[in-house]
Amino acid sequence: MSMTIAADKMLARGGAAPDVGHVAPADVMTPADRYEELFVAVQMGRVFDDSKAFVDCIPRVAPAEIMRRYRADRHLPGFDLKRFVKQHFAHEPAPADRYVADPRQSLAAHIDGLWPVLSRRPTGHPAHSSLLPLPYDYVVPGGRFSEMYYWDSYFTMLGLAQSGRRDLLRSMADNFSFLIDHYGHIPNGNRTYYLSRSQPPVFALMVDLFEAHGVKPALKYLPELKREHAYWMSGAEDLVPGDAARHAVRLPDGALLNRYWDERDTPRDEGYLEDVGTAAAGKRAPGEVYRELRAGAESGWDFSSRWLADPNDLATIRTTSILPIDLNSFLYKLETQIEKLARAQGDASTADTFRGHALARRQAIDRYLWNDAEGAFVDYDWQSGAQRIGLSAALAVPLYVGLATREQAHRAARALEARLLTTGGIRTTEQASAQQWDRSNGWAPLQWMATRGLIRYGEGTLGREIAHRWLATVATVYEREYKLVEKYALHLDVDATRGGGGGEYPLQDGFGWTNGVTRRLLHEDPDHPAQHACAGTR
Repeated sequence: MSMTIAADKMLARGGAAPDVGHVAPADVMTPADRYEELFVAVQMGRVFDDSKAFVDCIPRVAPAEIMRRYRADRHLPGFDLKRFVKQHFAHEPAPADRYVADPRQSLAAHIDGLWPVLSRRPTGHPAHSSLLPLPYDYVVPGGRFSEMYYWDSYFTMLGLAQSGRRDLLRSMADNFSFLIDHYGHIPNGNRTYYLSRSQPPVFALMVDLFEAHGVKPALKYLPELKREHAYWMSGAEDLVPGDAARHAVRLPDGALLNRYWDERDTPRDEGYLEDVGTAAAGKRAPGEVYRELRAGAESGWDFSSRWLADPNDLATIRTTSILPIDLNSFLYKLETQIEKLARAQGDASTADTFRGHALARRQAIDRYLWNDAEGAFVDYDWQSGAQRIGLSAALAVPLYVGLATREQAHRAARALEARLLTTGGIRTTEQASAQQWDRSNGWAPLQWMATRGLIRYGEGTLGREIAHRWLATVATVYEREYKLVEKYALHLDVDATRGGGGGEYPLQDGFGWTNGVTRRLLHEDPDHPAQHACAGTR
């Protein structure tokens, strides 16, 4: 898969156009494939504290020459792997912008000032980098995440729109279209090692945002929306009941729902050492565990007890056996979006086809993913033929996309209020574990979807209460530490609020989707005390 960025794409409206002469064709070989035994030695030898660091490095000379030198030198007396790597690889250059924070700034002003820091301007592309070139400016989450991520970006865009950054909305819209057009799907992020999977399919939600803020009419994105749907449904037409192919699962009664999946069954490049250790601790074939870990990464919930047979053992991960309520809700939104736009275009045949897809999915969700006893949407284990036990904040996604009935929405609101609401917002799951997408942490995108989903169905009091509590959580940490972070630990005592923990890597600052959701919520609640939060006030 090679790619050359066309000049007309470069000069289309939106974002700063890169210098065509300095943008190399995309090199889609992953670092693990390219550097083979050197890659294994570096990752297993923990040359870098973070497994992601090496895969984001830039080779100083041609990779073939690096491998020739490594194979010639590695058995020599005194060979030092760390020295060799330092001589032959460089860290990606840090962005030129440096944010000098004003301690008197409000939370909203602080976020507005962070957008340039988190923006990347693709004026050139180093040869053999794992970074996939994009034609226009984009916003990254921050910290170790120095590339554009799929579902993160939707929640980041909420804040960009509120900050008046239509320029970045436009450039990111064109970047996502570009990715679908060139790869047939939106990768997890614009890295070669992310090409084998996607992330929660929220492009249809982005399209609504683009139209609402005058970026481009939604109808312009119909071809890309259909391509994304084809990616998620690949192989579905040939499935017999009880079988699965890639993302699609045909249930015994013929219903069709989706799961998360990854094309590879090797350790993740960016989590190689961790994945090898996880597989070694389990009782299954390593390739099976690697596939499940990769599929868990596609979910965006990497990792969570939602995907585990034993909530205390990551080696029991079985993501591909689970039909998630949030994924299938996003795909319902995609199908209804295609139906609406095709009908507006005058293509009744396509509109009717996708109306049928959406109706069938909704019926399957009611049958398999609604738990009447719990009064909530849940996940379904298609291999064991049983619903998963326990609630997660994903139960609000059907409300967010308008899939739930009125009765389902009101019952789901009561379940969420009784079992997930806490002082600082809503918990991610009911299950305590060592994973970051579980009970102890709260995440901005989940707060946003719960808030707006509840309001959509007339549960405004609860929706606004969640938003109020979440803003208090973010403001508390901001006042104490003068930063926004990736996730937050939710305690019964709001004064004990801090950044979240768990997972494979340290807490990251930045942070794109926290900024985006917070900026939008501040606009919607102008009287909230968080409007006056300033650093050093606690």
